[in-house]
Amino acid sequence: MLYNLLTPLAADYGFLNVVRYITFRSLVAAMLALLISFLFGPRLIRVLRAGRIGQQVSQYAPDGHAAKQGTPTMGGVLVISSLLLAVLLLADLTNVYILITLSVVAAFGALGGLDDYLKVSRGNNEGLSASSKFAAQVLIATAAMTVLYLRPEFDSRLSVPFFKNFHPDLGWTYIPFAVLVIVGTSNAVNLTDGLDGLAIGPIMTTAATYALFAYCAGHAKIAEYLFITPVPGAGELAVVCSAAAAASLAVVRAVSVLALLALLALVGARRLEQRSEARAND
Repeated sequence: MLYNLLTPLAADYGFLNVVRYITFRSLVAAMLALLISFLFGPRLIRVLRAGRIGQQVSQYAPDGHAAKQGTPTMGGVLVISSLLLAVLLLADLTNVYILITLSVVAAFGALGGLDDYLKVSRGNNEGLSASSKFAAQVLIATAAMTVLYLRPEFDSRLSVPFFKNFHPDLGWTYIPFAVLVIVGTSNAVNLTDGLDGLAIGPIMTTAATYALFAYCAGHAKIAEYLFITPVPGAGELAVVCSAAAAASLAVVRAVSVLALLALLALVGARRLEQRSEARAND
């Protein structure tokens, strides 16, 4: 929003030219998302703890993860809210990649929120059924990729790592291929999150990595140097990824502290129990 409002003014106010740079807006978006998360994260966690909205650790999780039982869940609400606000303010809202990405993030976020709500309300680790969740994911991903594929400038060629001269053209099969990647990635996060609700660490590192990938693919000279298929406009996604990584960082800090406190409380209770047993034996 700010990008679209300030860019036309750059001709009259030279200092506003900095807004044109993706690197600058990515940095500011990351700082803004981080600030929002730091300001509202503790409040959200207090509300979740007061409402006893905690993660139910899966029965398949390692024994050491039991200490994370009750760790405030639904941290994705904070991440997605910080991400959306930062991106809406600093990204180019006329960019098709931004619009599609925001739509997918919002849709998958709503799906994840419903899943978390069902887990909390039922008091176990069972949210949406696997079939209903999978069907919704496929529907969202298919709709997004169909819109992208139908654009005249879309290139259905695929870049294969380590094979710089091998670029197979998938044609219409690019849609199911992309759906497989999107849904598979989403479920990879679900599997990580399903153990103990702390998938935010991998999300943070992955978002930071894709910020770099997006910027390189959107930069014609860098893409040519690295033998990457250039994707005009894709560099704008670095703003989204940077905001996601920064928002996740704040949640990692808050949840890690809570998990540590829970672990210390468990260890303290165990030691107190051992002392009581020792005194009883004496």
